Amino acid sequence: MNIIESGQSLGARVEGLDLSQPLTPAQFVQLEQALGRYGVLSYPAQELNSLQLKQFAERFGELEVNVANMYQDPDLPEVMVLSNKVENGKPLGLSDAGQDWHTDMSYSRMIAFTNVLYGLEIPHRDGQSLGNTEFCNMHAAYDDLPEALKRRLDGLTVTHDFAKFWDKMRREKGTRPALTDAQRAAKPPVSHPIFLQHPITGKKVLYANPGYSMRINELSPSESDDMLAFLFEHQLQAKYQYKHNWRVGDVLMWDNMGTLHNAVADYGPHEHRYIKRCQVMANRYFDLTTA
Repeated sequence: MNIIESGQSLGARVEGLDLSQPLTPAQFVQLEQALGRYGVLSYPAQELNSLQLKQFAERFGELEVNVANMYQDPDLPEVMVLSNKVENGKPLGLSDAGQDWHTDMSYSRMIAFTNVLYGLEIPHRDGQSLGNTEFCNMHAAYDDLPEALKRRLDGLTVTHDFAKFWDKMRREKGTRPALTDAQRAAKPPVSHPIFLQHPITGKKVLYANPGYSMRINELSPSESDDMLAFLFEHQLQAKYQYKHNWRVGDVLMWDNMGTLHNAVADYGPHEHRYIKRCQVMANRYFDLTTA
């Protein structure tokens, strides 16, 4: 196994590892530490079935079954399909997944550790891949905050709401059904610290994101709105960003505690993207909740 740094704010490529085979304990520790350090790891040229993808992902923690209960592998509900493909008038996957800056599962009592995605079909145009995934470094975003602001916000909490991102995608893309009362009840708003101590690096990260963060609970509504607007602009600066250019066979995983991500929606309905995804909860690091 060889880990090659991207040389940017985030990202490394892992070569010489066949993910269809179980990880050794030493390999797991090396990958876990690399994920904390680099934030995003890619594994090129993999050949996996859904079960092998699930088995690799669950080595890092308990897998979530997405609350939407849509577009899941018929035998493995932990494996969700992200795709714009339609067959016989039926969508094969969630077509607008992740198309804005966010952190997955910040809306859950048990937050996410990592996402594991496997690219089976990647759209291309003029020799360039489309639907690439962008990331921002939340270790660096925290480090660069003014010291006075770090002191002011230390110990404060943020409310995160699953419905915020879903409803936004429904308004803007028009492809998602309305959430049912049962789905909303299954994911009520939750609160987490605005600064989270990362369990792998031991350093603080900025744990707020435009997709799901609603308000800073200890500030007035107007102060919260202004502060979140500042933090969202701060954390999305170009110097913190890294983009993964997808290739067929890539497995891509990222640390949801230390990064934000955005799936770039630059491809058309007939430029097909088909990706399988597992979401890994952070239960290896937290007992019940970070709140």
